[in-house]
Amino acid sequence: MADRYRLTSVDTVTEEGAWAFTVRDEHDDTASYFLVPCEDDDRPPVQAWVNRCTHEAQRLYREDVGAVTREGGVVCPKHGSMFDTCSGHCDNGDAADTTLPSVDVDVEDGQVYLVDDDVRYLYDGLPNDDGDDDGSSSTSHLQF
Repeated sequence: MADRYRLTSVDTVTEEGAWAFTVRDEHDDTASYFLVPCEDDDRPPVQAWVNRCTHEAQRLYREDVGAVTREGGVVCPKHGSMFDTCSGHCDNGDAADTTLPSVDVDVEDGQVYLVDDDVRYLYDGLPNDDGDDDGSSSTSHLQF
């Protein structure tokens, strides 16, 4: 069984709409993930997804705006692809027919725990911007 690390509460994720954290993965790389509410009765009330569009290295969660969600999906700010908050699957845009990688979380008594054996919690929030993504630039004209 994996070690458990308390990340935050379900209430915090629900109130803020999303919540980000950074881990060290099995390759000793730093990676960011974010939690979003899931309204599917067959799944836990929050899910954890990698903070990167499957189409290209574009952050889905940003410190200044969090994650843009609409109609049960997380919207990529660059091309508008929308990933289901509960399954991570995308069925539109440039990322169509892909699914966001996840990390295992568990919810108990309203608290969210990281329980994935392949990652180690580092800290709340995102890593410093290292220039690997496009920052706030966008080729789309989406407005939210």
